[in-house]
Amino acid sequence: MDSRYDPQTIEAKWQNRWQDNRLFNVIEEPDQKKYYLLEMFPYPSGKIHMGHVRNYTIGDVVARYKRMRGFNVLHPMGWDAFGMPAENAAIANDTHPAKWTYENIDAMRAQLKRLGFSYDWGRELATCRPEYYRWEQWLFLKMVERGMAYRKESYVNWCEPCQTVLANEQVEAGLCWRCGKAVRQKKLWQWFFKITDFAEDLLVHCDTLPGWPDKVTTMQRNWIGKSVGAEIRFPVAESEAVISVFTTRQDTVFGATFMCLAPEHPLVPKLAAGTDQESSVTAFVERISLQDRSTKAIENYEKEGVFTGSYCINPMNGRRMPIYTANFALMEYGTGAVMSVPAHDQRDFDFAHKYGLPVIVVVNPQDDELDGDTMTVAYTGDGTMVNSGDFNGLGNRDAMDIIAAFMDKNGIGKKTISFRLRDWGISRQRYWGAPIPMIHCDSCGIVPVPEADLPIVLPEDADLLEGGRSPLPVLTAFSKARCPGCGRDDARRETDTMDTFVESSWYFERYCSPRCDTAMFDTRAVDYWMPVDQYIGGVEHAILHLLYSRYFTRVLESLGLVTFKEPFTRLLTQGMVCKETTACAEHGFLFPEQVAEDGDARRTCRQCGQPVAIGRVEKMSKSKKNVIDPNILLDEYGADTTRLFCLFAAPPERDLEWSEQGVEGSFRFLQRVWRLAERWLPLLDDGESNPSDIQDLNQPFRELYRKTHATIKRVTQDIEDRFHFNTVISAVMELVNAMQAIDESDSDGQGNRTMRFALETTVLLLSPIVPHFCEELWEALGHAESILLSRWPRFDDAATVKKEVEVVVQVNGKLRSRFAAALDTDDKTLEQQALADERIVRFIDGKPVKKVITIKNKLVNIVI
Repeated sequence: MDSRYDPQTIEAKWQNRWQDNRLFNVIEEPDQKKYYLLEMFPYPSGKIHMGHVRNYTIGDVVARYKRMRGFNVLHPMGWDAFGMPAENAAIANDTHPAKWTYENIDAMRAQLKRLGFSYDWGRELATCRPEYYRWEQWLFLKMVERGMAYRKESYVNWCEPCQTVLANEQVEAGLCWRCGKAVRQKKLWQWFFKITDFAEDLLVHCDTLPGWPDKVTTMQRNWIGKSVGAEIRFPVAESEAVISVFTTRQDTVFGATFMCLAPEHPLVPKLAAGTDQESSVTAFVERISLQDRSTKAIENYEKEGVFTGSYCINPMNGRRMPIYTANFALMEYGTGAVMSVPAHDQRDFDFAHKYGLPVIVVVNPQDDELDGDTMTVAYTGDGTMVNSGDFNGLGNRDAMDIIAAFMDKNGIGKKTISFRLRDWGISRQRYWGAPIPMIHCDSCGIVPVPEADLPIVLPEDADLLEGGRSPLPVLTAFSKARCPGCGRDDARRETDTMDTFVESSWYFERYCSPRCDTAMFDTRAVDYWMPVDQYIGGVEHAILHLLYSRYFTRVLESLGLVTFKEPFTRLLTQGMVCKETTACAEHGFLFPEQVAEDGDARRTCRQCGQPVAIGRVEKMSKSKKNVIDPNILLDEYGADTTRLFCLFAAPPERDLEWSEQGVEGSFRFLQRVWRLAERWLPLLDDGESNPSDIQDLNQPFRELYRKTHATIKRVTQDIEDRFHFNTVISAVMELVNAMQAIDESDSDGQGNRTMRFALETTVLLLSPIVPHFCEELWEALGHAESILLSRWPRFDDAATVKKEVEVVVQVNGKLRSRFAAALDTDDKTLEQQALADERIVRFIDGKPVKKVITIKNKLVNIVI
């Protein structure tokens, strides 16, 4: 082997060899246990960043490890290529989305290959290709047939800069998840998936995902948001209309003194029409539509509303209640209508005081009597029913079921369950997405495209309109269609495209048979590979992608296409890659390469020479410019050092703080192992890698043998139990230190065999982490086959037990000798062995021994 570790040469060599031998390509092997390892595939909207590198390195280590444990490992890669991320990036770079996407796929694929990831590239897919989204369109038609997909006019989240609708899950604190601009409410016709049909099932099965982090299942439970209560119907006065309300406090219905509707509620304009309040209501609704309508934001708003000019009737006591539209009422909760009980809800109490509305107490606390006219805060606790007709005197909790039964019997309400989860709006008014396979006909209405006509291909040569608007509505070649029902040739194709999260909700099934052209996937392949055994990605996808994927799998199961409900058995959410920010007064945030550092660690801006301010450590982001280009690391240190640092700096689930010193330290460690192998290889030419008799070994080699088995055990357990690769690397480093401490001159044939065993074990244990480096050392050790085809080393539990210890001997506190002793030797025997040691005898030289201090298994200190 070469005396110098040259990562660029070594990595290119082994990447070519892996590719030539198709080492990562797999097929179904019914007699072999499978392991499906998958990382969330990337948007091809730019170059690979360090977050990608960390995510995919974690996955690659697991894939390689499982393969060495004898599993048939599926480890594919592809591209989440449709949707706003890619389209917005293309617009920002003044190019066509298709050109931008395909060029980035080529560049990112090359980067991933350079990092040595063990992907089966024969299964590569891109969601923007017709052969992929054809089956998405087919499934859409099946969902329409089954009533799982439908179209309706409703208020939706509208992002003006992105010119498209957003699902509730894509609005974060009132801002667009992609561009970060404020989202408003807008009324549009939209296509929806009935995810609410599976709300209960999605919720219940959160308890059957033990391989998922608790924080993710908790986030999903909260988003689904199950509430048990009652639906109560309030007739609108002088009208046939009825307002349905969901409440968890039906015990307080007698205290309802006014009604509040969400500004988006369809009854609001109808109730105000023709009244003196019409213009005020219209202005209020318009103003509120421009506000952040997230639950978190509304909690901080001052509660306000406008009287609609109409009244409803409390069905329990006949009270005439004014109807308001209020900013705190949300269409996404319950029915969008709030039965307001100011005596027992603080928000309603504040609203009532602001607008001079009555406060009626219907629950008194134990041994107290409240007065609505003098209350300063709402009473929200339990107590005894008052002012509630026949229900007076009941405990309010006992009254809940009794009141619900009464309402059900009298046709004015019923006990029910409500979910926060709303149907998934999947229409997007953007160009770069999968076309929705429906046709609008003036005679037949909306009709599905015949399956034989699929795919409806997105024209990739169409240019975006001004402002990035979709050209599809005005592109006659696309939008004009013949009605499959009546044959009219002036029908219009649906020009909305599907939400990008539709593509990512089933790609893991498609990987099982990506070239299947007769169905969404080959069911036999899916039956073998699915579900995914280990899924890896960011916690930011806890609600969007992960919830939608669980829902989509249920759709496929209900259609008989798969036999399972949960797509991912285990989930690992890795932490972020973080780095300090740097900025100067003139140029703002600076990229790392724009910062100069002198010998005194003083940093200055390379552009203007001014001092640089060091900011806090934050997630790497292009906007803060605290990013590291992986290509720079690959050019300077190689892929293996980059991988090693990403794994050693922090456990996978924790944030990783970038450190140049950490990268250099990782590179130095590989050089140490390289030099260790170079030093010992000339002595290890007999090919034997285990001593024939452990008892014949001298003490350093006996300890090395024990240490090697102990390291195999620790590394295996840390990978299997926790994926804590940082402690895995630390354990191997300790083994390397033990090997380095042994001098070649102390070795013999049995010692050489022990060293070969330790060195081969080190290479095998490191091979999933730094594969190119280990392939080279494995070959230098005389092995012809790739190390990936080797079996993971096994440990002998008995051999891990420490039977001997090294005892240090001091004379007057100074180190004078060492000797081996049996574990847990008693103090008297240790003292005798120390005093009999030849070196100690010379140092004492006949002087009287005043005292002997012993520390079991560690030290003997002789005081003379």
